[in-house]
Amino acid sequence: MNTDTTDHIILGIDPGTNIMGYSLLKTHARNSEIITLDVINLKKQPDQSAKLKMIYESTQNLIETYHPDILAIEEPFYGKNPQSMLKLGRAQGVVIGACLHAGLEVFEYTPRRIKQSITGKGAASKEQVAAMLHTMYTFSTETKYLDATDALAAAVTHHLQNRVVLNTGKASGWEAFLSQHKDRIIG
Repeated sequence: MNTDTTDHIILGIDPGTNIMGYSLLKTHARNSEIITLDVINLKKQPDQSAKLKMIYESTQNLIETYHPDILAIEEPFYGKNPQSMLKLGRAQGVVIGACLHAGLEVFEYTPRRIKQSITGKGAASKEQVAAMLHTMYTFSTETKYLDATDALAAAVTHHLQNRVVLNTGKASGWEAFLSQHKDRIIG
């Protein structure tokens, strides 16, 4: 159980080779707030190498700007196309490499685990994850990409699974979050 009550800044990443989602979440014990979330559009890059270079440089820029100490990244999901999995794995590797070089702790989460942490259902849709995050935090809905909220979901998953409720000393989880935020739950 992590009993660390110091402040952390978690860099959440949803890796991609066309759109990469990112978020930064500031945490202290059981509290958290969004610093920023957005996407990096890689579609105009001429080839895979240029995309990977931009992913690395963008990750370095996020680290230099916001000084996170933890990376929470979504593991690539294996679909029907092995080429897509390979490209996503390369993008994830570049992000992890940049973060390790900067001294961040790295944590990987499966898409199913992230969805389970945020919605209580491992088979939830991206839209359901985004909707639940909107009940938990206040942020702009201007972004048309769900990759940004997927990145936030990775960061929140790490926070929820590693925080400590100070007044009881017991590790908290989904049930504890729900009981503490009854006023924010819809339905």
